[in-house]
Amino acid sequence: MHRRDLSDPERAVLAPYFPATPPRPGGQWKDHRTVLSGVFHRLRTGCPWRDLPGRYGPWQTVYERFYHLRRSGRLAELLAALQLRLNGAGLLDHSLYCVDGASVRATRGAAGAGGKNPARRAA
Repeated sequence: MHRRDLSDPERAVLAPYFPATPPRPGGQWKDHRTVLSGVFHRLRTGCPWRDLPGRYGPWQTVYERFYHLRRSGRLAELLAALQLRLNGAGLLDHSLYCVDGASVRATRGAAGAGGKNPARRAA
């Protein structure tokens, strides 16, 4: 187990939110703990899905589980329940919430447009 993967206490908190059996008969699910650790790794690092380390299983499996959790609304329910739990324990600092909608336009030079010195562009 990697140091940032889900620990046993974390898994115990998340276990009630995930079914024990696959939705279709005959299907085999990858372990929720492994797949969720892969999802959290991807969200934490911002790496492309295809670059997930092999310890999380096939990237397609991790992506599909994330996609279905998000589309079904279960991911939002899970996050809301965890936030309520943290808030109830007094571990959330509401003064730290910040939403930044700022947008900064890059200059033409950032896209490779020509500058004032044409000799420099040729080099």
